[in-house]
Amino acid sequence: MHAQDTPVSVAEAPAAAPSGATRPGAALGWPARAGLAALAVCALAALFWPRGDGTFKEPGGFLYDSTGKAATLGPRLAPVTLVHFWATWCPPCIQEIPALQRLAGDLADRHDFAVVMVAVSDSADKVRSFLGPGGADSVLFDPKWEVANRYGTNKLPETYLLVGGQVVRKFVGMTNWDDPQLRAEITARIGRHASTAELRLPGS
Repeated sequence: MHAQDTPVSVAEAPAAAPSGATRPGAALGWPARAGLAALAVCALAALFWPRGDGTFKEPGGFLYDSTGKAATLGPRLAPVTLVHFWATWCPPCIQEIPALQRLAGDLADRHDFAVVMVAVSDSADKVRSFLGPGGADSVLFDPKWEVANRYGTNKLPETYLLVGGQVVRKFVGMTNWDDPQLRAEITARIGRHASTAELRLPGS
């Protein structure tokens, strides 16, 4: 298991600068062009990455539910959420899913925790066949890698831990969700978020 702690708090993409006049015949040099390219990359990252402004705005792109209806991540998110990108054509994903399902089942009574599975470049029939009857009902589908890429995922499996709408950790590759230390970290984050929410209650 490889994990990266990746707290994210990205500002809104900067507004386009007004077009300025340049001297006739004056061309941008290589350093200026490189600087503009870097600014463009930063602007795209700010636009597409989950924003850490306290209100989660999922990256753009089309997701679908198992019936083919357009869907978004937002309504599926809990205060603490694992967003898991996987596919039935990915051997490590197939090995990892049972442990992830056990984690979801063991924490099913926690309404402040959710596991959102996003099948990438996959079909509902294959997912249904793998997960069994009703297993695909809660899965979202990313047929063209649009949302996966905008999260920063270009290989599978990868998982993002979101707390309060912010990506706080990224898991690269197959992860052992039965690992006691990892489970303790997740339950601790759930507990900390619940404690913070209680402190914010009016009159408390």
